[in-house]
Amino acid sequence: TGGADADRDRVFTVSTWAEFRAALAVEGTAPRIVKVRGTIDAVSEGCEAFAEPGYDFDAYLEKYSPENWGRETDLSDEPDDSPEGLRRASAARQDRSIKANVPANTTIIGVGRNAGLKGASLQIKDVDNVIVRNLTFESPVDCFPQWDPTDGDKGNWNSEYDSAVVHGSTHVWLDHNTFTDGEHPDSAAPTYFGMLYQQHDGQLDIVKGADYVTASWNVFTEHDKTILIGNSDSESTAAVDRGHLRTTFHHNLFKNLVERAPRVRFGQVDVYNNHFVAGADHSYSFGIGKESQLVAEHNAFTLPDGVSPAKVLKKWSEAPVTAAHNRVNGRTVDLIAAHNAENPATPLRSGAGWTPTLRTEVLPARAVPFVVDRGAG
Repeated sequence: TGGADADRDRVFTVSTWAEFRAALAVEGTAPRIVKVRGTIDAVSEGCEAFAEPGYDFDAYLEKYSPENWGRETDLSDEPDDSPEGLRRASAARQDRSIKANVPANTTIIGVGRNAGLKGASLQIKDVDNVIVRNLTFESPVDCFPQWDPTDGDKGNWNSEYDSAVVHGSTHVWLDHNTFTDGEHPDSAAPTYFGMLYQQHDGQLDIVKGADYVTASWNVFTEHDKTILIGNSDSESTAAVDRGHLRTTFHHNLFKNLVERAPRVRFGQVDVYNNHFVAGADHSYSFGIGKESQLVAEHNAFTLPDGVSPAKVLKKWSEAPVTAAHNRVNGRTVDLIAAHNAENPATPLRSGAGWTPTLRTEVLPARAVPFVVDRGAG
């Protein structure tokens, strides 16, 4: 129910980042409604506003280049006055500035067609009963990604900030939103040290024992690592996540994504009546992770030439899957059989071991593209 029962003095209309955070910070957990008018930019002054005095990106590149630093040692022990130390301090300033904590019993809703948050990270953390609707989220850009020379064989740039994080929260509904990289697609990012200068993390993360989460009628588009459910295979994480992370995705449009739509660990996740439109960079849609229990039914997939139905599912860990009544390019396809035929060394088992009971009306997969493409976002 979110803030449906809010008193008049707990209904706020905001049009700036300062007003938005102030409305969320008003004391108490009595119901509140925050109406967003227009596009609110959390980084309106640019990345330079967060930079620690003395931080110099060119100096950072020079010191930590593979030629000077090598690839054997990470940067965790670098002192505060080093280029990495100054990067850490700059990143901390951005972190404090672009995150907004959402209280319990809150509805955040866009007013009009152009309502949205740009460069912000919505933190739905350890609360209950939150609704987020009718907003465009332009992915936050990490102004200060970290170079890790030890990440993989070649090193890698690692970034922070998801558009929305559901962390340990319950009864969360995200409806009729659009998640996009907007003006900062990965295709426009430069390359340093031979690796993409990655400034994006995820669009939506559901982690740390979050439970009873629904994402409906959203558009997720133009992104790489899109949705993560459960953020680690570790036993400490498993102790928190087992029995939780119950999530539903229905009537969403997943368009021109690379991967994680979603990637699942532990949770019972129901994915039905969604339309997946893949681009040339498609890696996979559903990631089957540790102890996941994914049910994917009555979905439609539009794949370009050269992208096989076998790439819809990707096996990360041994876990059973239910995948039935799905259509690929207008034809019914057994996604598990397609995966196993092309990946005989890593077969998937059929039968997630549970049956969803909380669905609304379920459309036949053939009707999904027409309905979802016109109604989502």
